[in-house]
Parts: sequence; structure tokens; C-alpha cells
Amino acid sequence: MRLAQLLFSQGFGTRRECAALVAAGEVRVGGRVVDDPDAEVEPEGLEFSVRGERWTYRERAVVVLHKPAGFECSLQPRHHPSVMSLLPAALRRRGVQPVGRLDVDTTGLLLLTDDGALLHRLTSPKRHVAKVYEVTTKHAATPALARRLVDGVQLVDEPRPVRAAACEATGPHTLRLVLTEGKYHQVKRMVAAAGNRVEALHRGAFGAVVLGDLAPGQWRYATAHEEALLDAPR
Repeated sequence: MRLAQLLFSQGFGTRRECAALVAAGEVRVGGRVVDDPDAEVEPEGLEFSVRGERWTYRERAVVVLHKPAGFECSLQPRHHPSVMSLLPAALRRRGVQPVGRLDVDTTGLLLLTDDGALLHRLTSPKRHVAKVYEVTTKHAATPALARRLVDGVQLVDEPRPVRAAACEATGPHTLRLVLTEGKYHQVKRMVAAAGNRVEALHRGAFGAVVLGDLAPGQWRYATAHEEALLDAPR
């Protein structure tokens, strides 16, 4: 692949802008400046830098973001900044989109990708991808509350009870809840239907991907192992 074309595929601007970046000596491959936009490079695993920032070629982008409170999972936010503002311009230009949504006051793991097929698979109700939430409740988080959420609660406009895949009380006012659906405000509505109220909500895992110690507002690429598990048929 031509170097300028590779930069274009990775979101560094238009074809003309990418060619100009190379010609201006702003791109290094293997530690040395390459100023020929038509220079042929092998994309797989290629490490390069643009204006001093290091990158690795990725055929697709699968991004793990620790969403802080106060950000909307929307490309056109209305009342708060978009989570897209937390990502570098190159990723935004690639067209990454959130895989599902977290409420503006919900924190934790958000996946984003520019792979439309992967996005569709991960949000399809047929996939039953498990999402793990840490829930802080207003009233006591009892074992009885956890059992009720697993047994199922009736939500308005739902034809049948909605159930958690798993739930346990982890403290006087905390629950760990696992869902395999993605209904609107689902955790908050389920807890309310069970007679309690969500005071804080944090997602710690999405399928095989675990947030770990990634700091709020920070992002990383999914590992090859995580991508393989996300791609695996269910």
C-alpha cells in the first residue's frame, strides 16, 4: 500500500492532506522520515509516527473507552459533550461509532468501532452479549432484590417480564448486575420496578472486554484476543 493511502485509511485527513503530511517530512516509518507519498509499505502490523505521535496500522478500529459522567454517546450531542471529543481526531475521522449507549450519568466501558458488521453483531438482540454493571442503590441492596431482578420484573410497554442474566448484592447499597439485552434505560427501569432506585451506574465489562484500570476519559485499542472473542459466533 502507498504510504499516503495508508494514512488516509487510518483517518489522518483527505488523500491530498495525507500526501502533504508525508511530503513535509511529518511521517516516520521504522524511526526514519519517509517523504515520498508513493512509497510502498506493508500495512500489516506497520508502526509509524505522525508529527511525533506513534501509531500502529489497524485494518479496523475497535476502541475501549472509559466513559466519564457528563458525556453523551451521540455523534450529535444536545446538552453535554460527545464521547467522541475524548478520542483523537484520526479515530473520529475513521468514523468510529459507539456500540450501544450509556446514559449521560453512567460511567464505564464503552466500545466504539468503524466496523459496521461488528457493530451490528454486538448490538443484535440475538447475540445476547453479556454486559456487567455495578449498581449503587438508594435503598438497601438485599439478596431478595437481587433474586427479584433475576426472576424478572414487568416494565411499562414490555409484553413480558424482563430478567437479569445474573445479579448479586455486593454491599449494603450495591449490586453487580449482568444483562444480555439492551433496552432503553434498562438497569434503572428494572431496579425501579423492583422497588428501589439507581443512584449511580458503572459498566465494568462488555462481553469478553473488561475495563480494568483504564482511567476515566482514557481509551485503548482492544487487544487481538479481545477482538477474536468479540468476533466469535454465538
